[in-house]
Amino acid sequence: MTRHFLRDDDLSPAEQAEVLDLAVRLKADRFAERPLEGPRTVAVFFDKTSTRTRISFSVGITDLGGSPLIISSSDSQLGGKESVADTARVLERMVDAIVWRTFAQSGLEEMAAGTTVPVVNALSDDFHPCQLLADLLTVKERFGDLAGRSLAYVGDGANNMSHSYLLAGATAGMHVRIGSPAGYPPRADIVADAERIAATTGGSVLVTTNPREAVADADVVVTDTWISMGQESEKAERIAEFAGYGVDDALMAEAADEAIFLHCLPAYRGYEVEASVIDGPQSVVWDEAENRLHAQKALLAWLLAHKEDAR
Repeated sequence: MTRHFLRDDDLSPAEQAEVLDLAVRLKADRFAERPLEGPRTVAVFFDKTSTRTRISFSVGITDLGGSPLIISSSDSQLGGKESVADTARVLERMVDAIVWRTFAQSGLEEMAAGTTVPVVNALSDDFHPCQLLADLLTVKERFGDLAGRSLAYVGDGANNMSHSYLLAGATAGMHVRIGSPAGYPPRADIVADAERIAATTGGSVLVTTNPREAVADADVVVTDTWISMGQESEKAERIAEFAGYGVDDALMAEAADEAIFLHCLPAYRGYEVEASVIDGPQSVVWDEAENRLHAQKALLAWLLAHKEDAR
């Protein structure tokens, strides 16, 4: 059966560890895996603008021996004149994997249901699982084992990054804490899924409206933009509602002494994070950005290997 990566818990704890270990190896030896030698083609669709996702997948697919076919929403019939299901049937006859940065999670699910090649969620409104693989790789590099480490996410608890931290962190056996305003909690079903996973991995989940409670003695402190794509008209309102949830030096001081700071970027200094934090000695955001390349290469190699095993 073809394996897809549409949300963070599509990988079991053991499988997540396999992918991260492969990412470590590929970071040390960039061309150690060449599953796309040929070159074989990976279709990479973009319905949203992108910097890190576009570059990391383009370079990563090339590193794996393949050819990235970058397609913007304005350049295809996908979801417009042609259904997602019909597009999936066409693509599986021409490409070896499909990567899609889009809006609705349902579109990714429809794509995966209609094709025999792996489908990867490069970002949706609900989840950002490739980013989380990069983030976990970054934490692994700094601390070693992930299990038992505490991760505090502060800001918009209702967005895709919060949801992915809950699922991926719980899968890794981490203690995940979400500190967000009362009007912006994570989805209840995703919290329930994370709690169920954490019960099997030794992790835990905490959702609080107190950012200092979330950050207390945390090993990892994370935030994300308060104004995601499509929310620009809500900027003034959201800035007012997130007052007090910015990561500054005082909040970082509540974390463990060796704590690191993560941000998926782009970052807006003076809003969700102060310049003194993101540009300071505890910040590892540039390692985190680079690790998109290594984590996604490992993921693609793992998915393609499992597809071959299933034949």
